[in-house]
Amino acid sequence: MTVKTPVYLDNHSTTAVDPRVVEVMLPFFTQQFGNAGSSSHAYGWEAKDAVDRARQQVAQAIGAKAREVIFTSGATESNNLAVRGIADWLGKKGRHLVSVVSEHRATLDPLDRLTRRGYEVTLLPVHPHGHASTGQICLNQFADVIRDDTILVSVMLANNEIGVIQPLAQISEICRERDVILHCDATQAIGKMPVDVTELGIDLMSFSAHKLYGPKGVGALYVRGRSPQTRLVPLFDGGAQERGMRSGTLNVHGIVGFGAAVEFAIQELNPEMNRVSQLRDRLFQGIQAAIADCSLNGPSIKPGSDTTDTRLAGNLNMTFRLVEGESLMMSMGDLAVSSGSACTSANPEPSHVLRALGLPDDDVRASLRFGVGRFNTEEEIDFAIETLAGAVKRLRALSSMA
Repeated sequence: MTVKTPVYLDNHSTTAVDPRVVEVMLPFFTQQFGNAGSSSHAYGWEAKDAVDRARQQVAQAIGAKAREVIFTSGATESNNLAVRGIADWLGKKGRHLVSVVSEHRATLDPLDRLTRRGYEVTLLPVHPHGHASTGQICLNQFADVIRDDTILVSVMLANNEIGVIQPLAQISEICRERDVILHCDATQAIGKMPVDVTELGIDLMSFSAHKLYGPKGVGALYVRGRSPQTRLVPLFDGGAQERGMRSGTLNVHGIVGFGAAVEFAIQELNPEMNRVSQLRDRLFQGIQAAIADCSLNGPSIKPGSDTTDTRLAGNLNMTFRLVEGESLMMSMGDLAVSSGSACTSANPEPSHVLRALGLPDDDVRASLRFGVGRFNTEEEIDFAIETLAGAVKRLRALSSMA
């Protein structure tokens, strides 16, 4: 079978919109194009009904109530709204926040902004490379850093670079005992693993449509409305849409696509997790067999076993020593992978996530991230192994002659 190139293995960065999602969205560009805030005519009513349906679809996928889902432009905005919104709401109660050193910049940067306003932020380390729980936080250490003035904990559910899954249920128990709000960036997790906000005990949760085969430019923030209700200060003011938490004309076609994408992902979750995991394992084993002096970054992978409790099914991050990751990517024009988070690709600094594992900078710079997804095939995986092995061999040969 001939493989169509380039082959895309960067599904943590973004995903192709599923054709089924596109089909659902199309009428809302040219036919049902009304403003969901227009309450005086049929176009507005149609748009509002469509948004309400999508809100229900998203809520059902995470075990929430529809009114607890706030639509945003994406997870970056949701993270900012959660972190800064809680800080502004509870700033008089306390000014201490806790997060993790390996979080996405969309969480770390808002936290850094708060430190310039007089807040104190504690960033927890993670277990290093080679540890049985590499990439996860130490729960005892986490419990020790919670203080009387701690108002928010923000911990990512599944890491975007090394796929590690944090023990959110146990983290939540500690937060509940200390009456601290828990925010979770679940951008990489929704639609790729079971997520229930009630079972996990989460107060705020961020995610985006474009990570689960929906359109770019739309996301959501879950805001707990029950036992107890979570409140926050909005980032900006305007028309008081989304219960006053996120003003602005709703992106109706995007929201409709978001709802459809979530529903398809949940319907197909278990078989797709198994299929993607098998492809990831095939890629991992093939790389190990074809390329010497390479190593795995993040939680261990045991092909054929269920590793989804510690690592995302489609995630693989590996170091290829004696080559430079950027050069390796540039030499593989027919294979799309990445060296880390797409949102920080303009930053020349080595990955802060891999550094957090204790990897030396040379290894960090020699690492690549592979994201296996819905539309990948066995033939594409085999092509990737062959392409990668050839590129590594060429670059190492050139390095030895330099």
